Amino acid sequence: MSGESPKISVVIPLYNKRTTIERAVRSVLAQSVRPHEIIIVDDGSTDGSGGIADRLAAEERLIRVIHQSNAGVSAARNRAIEEAAGDYVALLDGDDAWHTGYLAEIVRLIGKYPGCGAYATGFYVCDGHRRVEGDTPRSEGIVDFFAESLHRYVLIPSAATLRRCTVLAAGGFPAGMRMGEDQYLWTKVARMSKVCFSPRPLADYSRAAENRSAAIFRAEETAFSFEDLYDPAATDDSNEYIARVALGKALVQSAKGGSAEARRTIAAFGYTRRNRRALLKLKILNSLPVAWRQPLLNLYNRAAWLLARKGL
Repeated sequence: MSGESPKISVVIPLYNKRTTIERAVRSVLAQSVRPHEIIIVDDGSTDGSGGIADRLAAEERLIRVIHQSNAGVSAARNRAIEEAAGDYVALLDGDDAWHTGYLAEIVRLIGKYPGCGAYATGFYVCDGHRRVEGDTPRSEGIVDFFAESLHRYVLIPSAATLRRCTVLAAGGFPAGMRMGEDQYLWTKVARMSKVCFSPRPLADYSRAAENRSAAIFRAEETAFSFEDLYDPAATDDSNEYIARVALGKALVQSAKGGSAEARRTIAAFGYTRRNRRALLKLKILNSLPVAWRQPLLNLYNRAAWLLARKGL
């Protein structure tokens, strides 16, 4: 790559991840290519996580910690992205970690495939003592994000680096959305720009993270919805992709008691042709007594993990 190396700001949202945040940060500090800065947004942690972040910032000048009242992961990421000085923002969750060459690979991709809105690598799914490579595209270069994402994973937060101006133009992450907030942004970014992928697995995604999602259902308090992303004029697979994500989200909501949310999703995404199995599964699950739903969904997901090893 010719010219000056791209400026990359690392964005880490933090909420009650006392046992894992230092590992995440030190995986950034161990990169063979150093970032321009590391911004940690402590989103109202109550377990001492913020204090650990402050200690790390006192040890390393690259680190800046922002403390705010709890507003959710989207608001935390958006706050860091707004204040970032880099041209690119590399996302990392506080319970995940990078391998030493992650940023070097991103810099290489930016040089080889300039002008993309998102750059990503493969990753490992970590479940206790097991580590399985994620089901991702197997070749390097510009990918058809929506076509690929109907079958495998292209972008996940801890293995994705985004062009900052593209994220801001897309409106950032949807504040208040509890599940699917990353896929919501991916949809907008991929409709605006190209997505570049490297199959090298250079991040560890923790499947057993402490607070990936709530244990009980809580209605979302957000103005954003996957229904709003439907585009009748779209000629790509983007409408099928948002149907896939929305149906998967509704399965979790239904299992936790969100029957009305599931019914609304069934009505809104009944158009799908590529996700008929997920639609049928949601209809069946939502017709069962609430007490049965979570155990049955857990059993199904566990079987899928063991058989397909897709992991997410």
